[in-house]
Amino acid sequence: MVIKSQENSVSAWIFLIGVILAVFIGVVTFLIPVTKISQFSSPIYAILVLLGIIVGMKVDVSEKHSQTFLISSAVLVIVSKFGMESVLGSLIGIGIGDLVSSVFGALLVLFVPATIVVALKTVFSMTKI
Repeated sequence: MVIKSQENSVSAWIFLIGVILAVFIGVVTFLIPVTKISQFSSPIYAILVLLGIIVGMKVDVSEKHSQTFLISSAVLVIVSKFGMESVLGSLIGIGIGDLVSSVFGALLVLFVPATIVVALKTVFSMTKI
């Protein structure tokens, strides 16, 4: 019988819920008119930021885990940011550009706080403070 470590299962589930929520929010913000979104956007995006901070706090900062997380999350942040800008121009005729751009934006709201928290934890662990 294989025994799995439970130390990162909470952060893994929070991260998965955050990604699913970010994609859902991105799709919903595309479908709902802008006037209605402005009423609810602050609390919804605040939830994503809090989930990102929680994920960042729960990630183990051992060398292997933090480097893997930081590299992959940095790539996701960069690709999402550039993807938001390039998708609008290339898919605008199809009408999907706004949808993809809003999903990328919601993913950025989740990934940026998590990346910052893990990067700060890694720097502090390297200095042994």
